[in-house]
Amino acid sequence: MPNSSSISEFLLLPLADTRQLQLLHFWLLLGIYLAALLGNGLISTAVACDHRLHTPMYFFLLNLALLDLGCISTTLPKAMANALWDTRAISYAGCAAQLFFFFFLASAEYFLLTIMSYDRYVAICKPLHYGTLMDSRACATMAVAAWGAGLLNSLLHTAIIFSLPLCQGNVVNQFFCEIPQILKLSCSESSLREVVLLLFSFSLAFGCFVFIVVSYVQIFMAVLRMPSEQGRHKAFSTCLPHLAVLSLLVITGFFAYLKPPSISSPSMDLMVALLYSVVPPTLNPIVYSMRNREVKDAVWKVIKKCVS
Repeated sequence: MPNSSSISEFLLLPLADTRQLQLLHFWLLLGIYLAALLGNGLISTAVACDHRLHTPMYFFLLNLALLDLGCISTTLPKAMANALWDTRAISYAGCAAQLFFFFFLASAEYFLLTIMSYDRYVAICKPLHYGTLMDSRACATMAVAAWGAGLLNSLLHTAIIFSLPLCQGNVVNQFFCEIPQILKLSCSESSLREVVLLLFSFSLAFGCFVFIVVSYVQIFMAVLRMPSEQGRHKAFSTCLPHLAVLSLLVITGFFAYLKPPSISSPSMDLMVALLYSVVPPTLNPIVYSMRNREVKDAVWKVIKKCVS
């Protein structure tokens, strides 16, 4: 049986069996990738250039767009290249880099979404203290903490996973290098360290999830007490997009990493991975701009400047 010292490359899951379907998947993924680049690029440019959007909520939205750009750029280009050139291979170093950057950016995004729920809680439940609690220094500190926590989390996982002996071959049953799939290749008695680290990470993730739920319970209670229908509508318009994005990421991410092996299959794993790694970065710009007049106006300004 091969071990990690003899493996120079991994074989990723092919998206299709026939050449025609591979090319179809290439063009489909290219369209999705360009849409994600365009949407998140427009959001980033609009927030950076429009002084009306220089507020804590949009500062965090800018960070979210940058993380989404990084996440989708970590997975899709390699999948597109493999589909176009009819190959499955990814180098050992490339697999380690892909796993590291994706887990870093995805972890940072989850921590950032937790911070964004706190921002909405303060804005709606403690509006008189919003300027003090969410000043520019506090926002920058929280954003750096989210990125830093994601970086540390990913460094630990990547270092432990790629120090494990791999006894189950080099075939990764996923279209990118994902932690559960790499763990399946390791010797069963050697993966205890990573299992312990995963349990710690999920305890932290569950703590964030509880914080988010408590925050939104208080937010909805405060919104329902508002006497003005216009005030309730404005509050919901800023909270519901964040809640939709968060729900999709949390449900699919938790399912991908915690589902029982008995219900695992390549097709299901692929579908779940697409839902948490490709769909959120593509839909986030639409979700956040659809019910937000300020973002839509700023994005149209950017488009008009580019066209003129």
